Amino acid sequence: MNGADPRRPTTYGEVSLAVLMRTAEANLAGNIHGGEIVKLADSTAGAVSSRHAGGQTVTAALDEMVFIAPVHVGDIVHTYGRVNWVGRTSLEVGVRIEAQPHSDPSVGGVHVASAYFVMVALNPDGTPREVPPLLLESAEDHRRWREAQIRRAHRLAKREEILRGRNA
Repeated sequence: MNGADPRRPTTYGEVSLAVLMRTAEANLAGNIHGGEIVKLADSTAGAVSSRHAGGQTVTAALDEMVFIAPVHVGDIVHTYGRVNWVGRTSLEVGVRIEAQPHSDPSVGGVHVASAYFVMVALNPDGTPREVPPLLLESAEDHRRWREAQIRRAHRLAKREEILRGRNA
């Protein structure tokens, strides 16, 4: 390299998407299926991770998805994604999902869900490749990094405990 800092700030790959929810995505109660919200969040995480990694990434895990409020037909769903944590070949992307009635732009977005995706960067042959390190610039960046490390530690401990139980 030319001596430049290889780290990328958390905002480097930041993405926001907006989609109008239609009846095709709804259940009989008129609420949007949770799977549709997961799909939008995953698309957002994919865009964020690919931008940060500078190439193809795939979803390795949906670490956590929390639904807070329903989304209705006619709502505009906004997703906001940002890198929280970076390892050697993987990264965690946090996605915030908000809904806003399409007919009233004066109403602010309502926080309806949050998700944390673990993404892995891939070479053209499908093998994992290294990703640029993360540059933490603010107290919020440090908080998000620390919380991502906690989620990672829990994920790894759970996997280890399951494997230990299977081998017993």
